[in-house]
Amino acid sequence: MIKFIFDKDTWQEIYGSIRKNKLRTAITIIGVLWGIFLLVVLLGAARGMENKFNNLFGNFATNSVFIWGQQTSKPFQGFQEGRRVGLKMKDVEVIKAEIPGVEFVVPRTSGSSLVVYKTKTLNVGVFGDYPDIDKLQKKHLTYGRFINESDIINKRKVVVIEDDTYKQLFDEGVNPIGKYIKINNGAYQVVGLYKEKMQMGGPGGGMHIPFSTFQQVYNRGDNIGWLMVTGEMGNNIVQLEADIKLLLRNLHGVHPEDERAFGSFNMGNEIKKVTGFLTGMQFLTWFVGIATLIAGVFAIGNILLITVKERTKEIGIRRALGAKPSEIRRQIILESVLLTTVAGCLGIILGGGVLMLIYRAVGRGDEAVLINPTVDITVILIAFATLVTLGTLIGLIPAQKAVSVRPIEALREE
Repeated sequence: MIKFIFDKDTWQEIYGSIRKNKLRTAITIIGVLWGIFLLVVLLGAARGMENKFNNLFGNFATNSVFIWGQQTSKPFQGFQEGRRVGLKMKDVEVIKAEIPGVEFVVPRTSGSSLVVYKTKTLNVGVFGDYPDIDKLQKKHLTYGRFINESDIINKRKVVVIEDDTYKQLFDEGVNPIGKYIKINNGAYQVVGLYKEKMQMGGPGGGMHIPFSTFQQVYNRGDNIGWLMVTGEMGNNIVQLEADIKLLLRNLHGVHPEDERAFGSFNMGNEIKKVTGFLTGMQFLTWFVGIATLIAGVFAIGNILLITVKERTKEIGIRRALGAKPSEIRRQIILESVLLTTVAGCLGIILGGGVLMLIYRAVGRGDEAVLINPTVDITVILIAFATLVTLGTLIGLIPAQKAVSVRPIEALREE
């Protein structure tokens, strides 16, 4: 077999066959090329979307839920509907004590404030936070530190600012750590600078001060804006959300069936939806790519069948001169493998080129649409090996057709 593959006459005959049918061969190669090209590009795009998703949500505790107070929609215990319900600090301890499976219950609050540094001013969202928020919504610190327990206990006037806010207040290259800025006429020392990938759970902005400082300065008492709750590993965050909201209805004298009194956003539930979409997209990508590959390979089989039909007399002469059926069969199969190999290589190269163009166009920077749209080399090799295997198998059909022709009948073919 190896001797046959490297035989010069074999390749001359294959070349002659291809040269006689240039257009047909080109169309066949394009059909197979398109299949593996489509598979590579779609898989790369799907990976880019997945990377973008992980980049956006990877810093959030995925088993989290945000809960806040709203207005009642049903009268209860002498209260009219439309009553405003607000969360209190005591709710935090009750949830920790009464709801099993809860890992963190972090109160948060926020407001829009006028911020001044030297001659620059802007309105920005200011968050009152505990140190635990950095565990649930990771901050990518560029300089300094985040809020700590000592800041909370001593109600320090310190602030951690976000990169976009920093750019609006400070000149380029200035280290903000240790600098003082005014927030609603109060002086705060900058202790940290971070870069936010995605803002969740409050108004847009980029300043965090100790929760205790916020409550005192803004005279919030024991009122809080919203809660960020995470469940322990293995716990159903959807069920935790329902249990917490039922508990809060009891604590605040709200009708047990009032669904509007407390609003919520379930991060875990939303992430499952997006994950399901990505899984469905990957399945569709594989389905479309493999279906296109198979269609292209079948096209090769059809083309070779036509070629065998046109070369019936030639095959008969070769058989009459002593060519063995196995030699005729191997030549047809080798031609099929050659076409699929060439088409596969071209498809992979073109697919990789398109992914590079996508990366250069929309895959770089903070606003990248697809992040690192690539395909694992293992997947490429498996797809290529599958393509060549299918090409070999499909080549058996015209090969068998060729050797089944009796030499005397082939010589009579006009």
